[in-house]
Amino acid sequence: MNFDYNETQSMIAQSIKEFAEKNIRPNIMEWDEAQIFPVPLFKKLGEMGFMGVLVPEEFGGSGLGYHEYITVIEEISKVDPSIGLSVAAHNSLCTNHILTFGNEEQKKKYLPKLATAEYIGAWGLTEHNTGSDAGGMNTTAVRDGDSWVINGAKNFITHAISGDVAVVIVRTGEKGDSKGMTAFILEKGMVGFSSGKKENKLGMRASETAELVFDNCRVSDANRLGEIGDGFVQAMKILDGGRISIGALSLGIAKGAYEAALKYSKERYQFGQPISSFQGISFKLADMATEIEASELLLHKAAYLKEVHKPVTTLGAMAKMYASEACVKIANEAVQIHGGYGYTKDFPVEKFYRDSKLCTIGEGTTEIQKLVISRNLLKE
Repeated sequence: MNFDYNETQSMIAQSIKEFAEKNIRPNIMEWDEAQIFPVPLFKKLGEMGFMGVLVPEEFGGSGLGYHEYITVIEEISKVDPSIGLSVAAHNSLCTNHILTFGNEEQKKKYLPKLATAEYIGAWGLTEHNTGSDAGGMNTTAVRDGDSWVINGAKNFITHAISGDVAVVIVRTGEKGDSKGMTAFILEKGMVGFSSGKKENKLGMRASETAELVFDNCRVSDANRLGEIGDGFVQAMKILDGGRISIGALSLGIAKGAYEAALKYSKERYQFGQPISSFQGISFKLADMATEIEASELLLHKAAYLKEVHKPVTTLGAMAKMYASEACVKIANEAVQIHGGYGYTKDFPVEKFYRDSKLCTIGEGTTEIQKLVISRNLLKE
């Protein structure tokens, strides 16, 4: 196996680094403290091809694979994880759902605008009282001729306010029936379709999170994705790729925190020598670096399986679980290495620490990943 970046990955990494230093780093704390979702930034990322990484060129995308996609999310997240989260949600959830399950007409209509960020994408599965119990969702769609009437709400939705297009999974059958849910494409401006409360979050504050609200929202049957009743199965397949996204986000946070801690440990002197020379610090750095390597290997193995169309559910869950837990631990250790300074907003590890916790929750908690992994192992 070749573990070196290929030419495309190297070019992407360099391009993103330069873009992030110029357009993201100077604004990190302003966006974080004011919870600003910087739409113009995503338009620029769209112009560079990073909002349609997996979309084929025929639909206006970059036509790249999952290894390149991991590189994009990782490099952005090393600078600002909240921007990495939004890029990941746009690419792997909304856009990928239409790419994977849309018909030719739907792909031609939506993918070119999503790939260039003319449209910002949202994806709605979670609800207030259901969480991971998607089968218990209360948002319903009732058939009325050639249309469907949707009522209910989704919460914790990335880009719920600023998004132009949303893929939502709603109940069209009985509660608890895995064949009782269907996916639809909704557009901003549809009557009865609006956004609600914006969440005031611990971290990832520049990535917008809010409610989607449906009040007798009428949507054409032409906006249905796939067959009636296939929504849950579609969502589970999309989440396979979503776990790789959150794993890449976690990897970026881990690397960003580690690199900041390594740099600080060489510059901070105590008792006449850099603190990196003390075993207590150097052993922390060794553990951090090892966990980063392990996370990266798991992620790229999952990406390989995804690209060759082999089952990826187990490896994707393993990669997401390990990388997300590792990034929280690494961010915590990075703060510890900084001491009191790590608890201030003058140093980047404070934000990495706050942002990291989302990774063990988003796209399913650690406990959900263990459930996914164990169920698949027991089937073998």
